[in-house]
Amino acid sequence: MSLFEVIRPLFPCRKFAVLLLLSVTAHAHGTDIDLVALSNGKAMLIVDGKAPKNYTIGTNITSTIKLIAADRDSATIEIDGKKQLLQLGRTSLQPSMDTGNKKIILQANELGHFLTNGQINGGSSVRMLVDTGASFIALPASEAQRLGIDYRNKGILARTSTANGVVPIYRVRLDSVKIGEIEILQVDAAVHEGDLPITLLGMSFLKRVTMLREGQQMTLTKKN
Repeated sequence: MSLFEVIRPLFPCRKFAVLLLLSVTAHAHGTDIDLVALSNGKAMLIVDGKAPKNYTIGTNITSTIKLIAADRDSATIEIDGKKQLLQLGRTSLQPSMDTGNKKIILQANELGHFLTNGQINGGSSVRMLVDTGASFIALPASEAQRLGIDYRNKGILARTSTANGVVPIYRVRLDSVKIGEIEILQVDAAVHEGDLPITLLGMSFLKRVTMLREGQQMTLTKKN
């Protein structure tokens, strides 16, 4: 089951897919709170790696943590009377202590998926799902537009097979893709104008790093 299939029933509104782009993690009183998405005054949170859950304003997240506000770009939680702002697009990666090849370590979520934040063409943060089954980095059209990628004029129109059948895509080449310490230049990508809910970190990037999975951790190391 995909991440989108799990989340979609919680936010049935179709335009929610546009908001499922980024996440941020807060650490409060030993509790990890991952902000996945925002829609209509509601916040979807993953608490301590559990399945995503929809919270409304005024709802208690734990006995000491409460959701007190949510808008298009952020959510505010209250911890023992103190407010903490969670903004979409800010997250942290576990850094490598190795001084050799550049690497990052990703932690699987409750569903076994590896998600990470990165930058495309040096722009703002992009939430990505590691997908070894995708030949290229795949971007929703809304995300490409947000990043200023002129895919219709500069891309090559093509078609690809998906679970929903054959769909049109635009092939583009990204100047750079950066995740943590790893930056790869000139990366092939595909822009989808269909219902792609999140950017997929596909093999056009992954083939240029070494991937090592150990249990719930995945280490990506830039090749020399």
